[in-house]
Amino acid sequence: MRTDLEAIHSAGLRAASLTRQLLAFSRHQVLCPQVVELDEVVHGMQDILRRLIREDVELITAPSEEAATILIDRSQLEQIIMNLAINARDAMPKGGALTIGTMGIDEAAHAAHRGCSGKGPHVMLTVADNGTGIDAATQARMFEPFFTTKPLGTGTGLGLSTVFGIVRQSGGTIWAESVVGRGTTFFICFPRATEASVAAAKRPPRRRPRGTETILLVEDDEAVRLLTTKLLKQAGYNVLTAKNAREAESLCEHHPSPIHLLLTDVVMPGNSGWKLAAELRARRPDIRVLYMSGYADGAQFDNGERDASASFLEKPITPDALARKVKEALSEAAV
Repeated sequence: MRTDLEAIHSAGLRAASLTRQLLAFSRHQVLCPQVVELDEVVHGMQDILRRLIREDVELITAPSEEAATILIDRSQLEQIIMNLAINARDAMPKGGALTIGTMGIDEAAHAAHRGCSGKGPHVMLTVADNGTGIDAATQARMFEPFFTTKPLGTGTGLGLSTVFGIVRQSGGTIWAESVVGRGTTFFICFPRATEASVAAAKRPPRRRPRGTETILLVEDDEAVRLLTTKLLKQAGYNVLTAKNAREAESLCEHHPSPIHLLLTDVVMPGNSGWKLAAELRARRPDIRVLYMSGYADGAQFDNGERDASASFLEKPITPDALARKVKEALSEAAV
């Protein structure tokens, strides 16, 4: 059963990662950088990459001889690799080889790699194909949003511009070298993670925060509501649940004891989470508020301003993130 459960857990994390990528596609999402081993990410993506490319395209990996450790949002790194792999596949209509390699670059070697900027050691990711190649005119524009050479209806022109944006936001640089008829290689250069960041990543995880306070959970999605309730109860909290603002107001009115925290979805049928919080605060001024939403503008409210006294939890959420944000919101009440 453990193997099956681990597969389910892994699939859930990938689904959450994909959801964040789709949300990021329409806004400037705040990245969550972590220390990752580049070769480990590439190795973990081999199965999905083989499904993305055709059977007549060979996938070759060339790992670094040393640890290629960088600080980056892992899901965004996976998106970079997938986008470049899809482009390489499309450039080889008659088959070929897709090679993904990594290598370390010390400071003295910067002169040989014109794309690496900044001081200190770096890590290079290369994605190469032996396909049709890219002419000079296309190379000059290939990172422009909506620019594409693919037939109408087969490409959005956002793949490489998305890759460019992620790389730059992650402190890296990207460029390409290509020969028409012989293939293309994309070079991506990232600063190597510092010893301090690597050491911090190896620290044992902190225990999940617990508490005994009373939380009013308002969530219209039954599956999310049931799971969140279970997680909060496992953490020791007393949980009151409501599927909409009307039920929440009734619970608040008839519950004789203090309610320490309102944990509410932002977008719901009827009253929004923001309006509900305003009404409950009028009755219980000491109640703290933690909003949660999966929408890009979830933390923005009716008047276009943030609720400065409240916290925000972005969906999809993990048990650790939920426990941490709830504890933070409750701790603010004692300040």
